[in-house]
Amino acid sequence: MNRPPSHRPVIVVGAGPVGMSAALSLRALGRPATVLEAGEPDRLRPGSRAIFVHRATLEVFERSSPDLARELAAHGLVWQTKRTLYAGRQVFARTYPPPEAGTLPHFTSLPQVETERHLLRACKAAGVEFVWNAEVSRACSDPAGVELTTMTGERWSADYVIAADGSRSPVRKAVGVAMAGSRSDGWYVVVDVLDDPADPLPAERVFHYAHPAAGSRNVLFVPFAGGWRVDLQLHDGDDPEDLSGGDGLRRWLRAVMPSGYADRIAWASTYQFLQVVADDLADRHRRVLFTGEAAHLFAPFGARGLNSGVPDADAAATAVHIALSTRRPARARAAVEDFSMTRRRAALFNRDAAGTALAHLRPDAAGRARLAEAARRAAHDDRLGHWLDTAPYGPRELPPGNTIYKY
Repeated sequence: MNRPPSHRPVIVVGAGPVGMSAALSLRALGRPATVLEAGEPDRLRPGSRAIFVHRATLEVFERSSPDLARELAAHGLVWQTKRTLYAGRQVFARTYPPPEAGTLPHFTSLPQVETERHLLRACKAAGVEFVWNAEVSRACSDPAGVELTTMTGERWSADYVIAADGSRSPVRKAVGVAMAGSRSDGWYVVVDVLDDPADPLPAERVFHYAHPAAGSRNVLFVPFAGGWRVDLQLHDGDDPEDLSGGDGLRRWLRAVMPSGYADRIAWASTYQFLQVVADDLADRHRRVLFTGEAAHLFAPFGARGLNSGVPDADAAATAVHIALSTRRPARARAAVEDFSMTRRRAALFNRDAAGTALAHLRPDAAGRARLAEAARRAAHDDRLGHWLDTAPYGPRELPPGNTIYKY
């Protein structure tokens, strides 16, 4: 293809946390990085979204930008106690020691907008080039590279493109890569609630099976720096709109938190979670690499979204670096093939792990009986309490090609 003046060796599409992670990894490898972003530099996106940054993700950041991981850890919250209750009765509790001085914590919890703010500052310090208001509307790849066209008609070309442009990924659609999977049947209400200095709550993660004050619905409370994430699992037949806004939302929130918190709602939404993975994490010419939500969507249990997207980005940057470093087309193609195979295997693992958690949270009659029996016996068998506490987050085994997530 003919190269327009705006040619770059590699272009990253999307300036979310995954796209900026890819750009940082490229810079750490000595490569220039250009990011095309549809939004404005001061864009505001609602909701806390991905609040967990696991240590495996912090370690990726530490390799790419040494100060970044410790900044995120310092600005985030590390809760040390987790509790699980069944029908109002505690069945499990554990308190962990604080992180040792000078070490990275197992996780840090802060709003995604804050994670993005730190990433943007690190990218600018590393010399990443940002092009804002540059929504990609067309992408075309061939054996020589990729051509991108923005909504304003501006043309860009690159030897390689790392697509981090989200779940609707115009780049993925343009090059003909499909997503496959399913959507969960049940609805969830997700609420951000700001801290109430007049009535502070202990910084503990608390999960309720069948919360008696919430109509026996499951409720999860997770603190993050500055507030709380509250997840309500709806019953079949519930009206999501009624329970996610106005008096309906405030009514159940007052029932499960001190009353003042119902007046501190920052954001609320409803979800049916997708469980999908791209058929391939690269285009057929092996010039476009898909990362984060452009490659996969999971239910949030276990915080597998951002924490798999960042390893995707790091692996994509490494593959592009290898491909650009060789004059042998077969070697370049093999680097992208290896990225696609390895990260898709990890994505399938995380999809299935999140699916296991979904099945646990929406059990059939036999599953409900098993939960009730485990709760009854948990006072005398800590293994059952531990199972009740961990099962809502899915298996904790090592995803292929990834560091184990601890939460």
